[in-house]
Amino acid sequence: MTDAVITGLGIVAPSGIGTPEHWAATVGAQQCVRRIDRFDPSRYATQLAGQVPDFSLESFVDDRIAIQTDRWSWFSLAATQLALEDGSYDPSSYDPRATGVVLASGSGGNEFGQREIARLWSRGRTAVSAYQSIAWFYAASTGQVSIRHQTKGPSGVLVSEGAGGLDSLAQARRVIRRGTSAVLSGGTEAGISPYALTCQMTSGRLSTATEPALGYRPFDKAANGHTPGEGGAVLLVEDEDRAVARRAPEIYGVLAGYGSTHDAHHYQDPAPDPRYYAMAMRHALADAGLTPDDVDVVFADGAGSPDLDALEIGALQDVFGQRRTSIPVTAPQGLIGRLCAGGSALNVANALLSMRHGVVPGVGNLCDPVPARGLDLLGAATDMTVRVAMVNARGYGGFNSSLILRAYQG
Repeated sequence: MTDAVITGLGIVAPSGIGTPEHWAATVGAQQCVRRIDRFDPSRYATQLAGQVPDFSLESFVDDRIAIQTDRWSWFSLAATQLALEDGSYDPSSYDPRATGVVLASGSGGNEFGQREIARLWSRGRTAVSAYQSIAWFYAASTGQVSIRHQTKGPSGVLVSEGAGGLDSLAQARRVIRRGTSAVLSGGTEAGISPYALTCQMTSGRLSTATEPALGYRPFDKAANGHTPGEGGAVLLVEDEDRAVARRAPEIYGVLAGYGSTHDAHHYQDPAPDPRYYAMAMRHALADAGLTPDDVDVVFADGAGSPDLDALEIGALQDVFGQRRTSIPVTAPQGLIGRLCAGGSALNVANALLSMRHGVVPGVGNLCDPVPARGLDLLGAATDMTVRVAMVNARGYGGFNSSLILRAYQG
């Protein structure tokens, strides 16, 4: 079967807009979580979040589209534009059916929806915008990207919370293997609004810290939950032969393997053991035709809650415990917040950039690592050659996904 390769990266995140700005902040361990300023958070237990700074709406979204859409779709439109520019790919230069759009979403257009619900209750149904019906739902960004670029290939949306970014890329690979030339994939989120924050707080897993460095701390003894975040990444995925034929300026890596499972335990509480999470990783390795010894680094889910971190460590030890050397593990998202589906898509971009630059960012806010025999929890950016990377993600409710990226050999 043909290989699916990634030829363009579009990043809109608390760490910056565009790959250079994001990567400099990530490798430099820049703290990008701050007190929420999109509304007054003083009445909420959680007051910190990773917010996209200095987003210029007019640079990416036409006014006519802006009034019809939510902030999360603005981010998707911007990230898509950046990915297409990075990959020097113009969908209009090809048959419209040659390009598809498969994005992920975990929260949808909640800020738009909150505003319209407020209008309904305060002013009546005639005050509600007609665009409410198309702005809030999970497939809105996929639809807006497809319309803007007139892409008519196979498209869809994956809704599996934090695992969605990986699941969307796996679906992109399936679409390409069935004959489509290119797919825009990944995801963005914008869950920093009163309604969205309230929904997230019901999980009981948000940090109540007031200092950013004391908040989201994956794999740290002082872990106390995560801070929410917004943004994510859109990636241009192509059929390898067609990417080579059109002379794509860069091939960042190959989507080599994928595995997913579901705990099927409880809609809210985690499973008592990590067996199905470990199974997803093994499925991904088998799909890629690789062994645990072939993996150079793991980009972990890094939930930032002691019980979930312990389960992830157990899963990694189960999979990598027989290696000759400890497996390096990182979770840079501690510095930007947990971006739901956008976070796993962004970690794929991080892994590809590590391959490109020969440096792996450290775990965000890691000061006092928990015991993790056989795992090398990276406390700072580390120079290393990365040929194979595993990216893992879990979704609230029991979703487990694992993606294997391999360096492109040419």
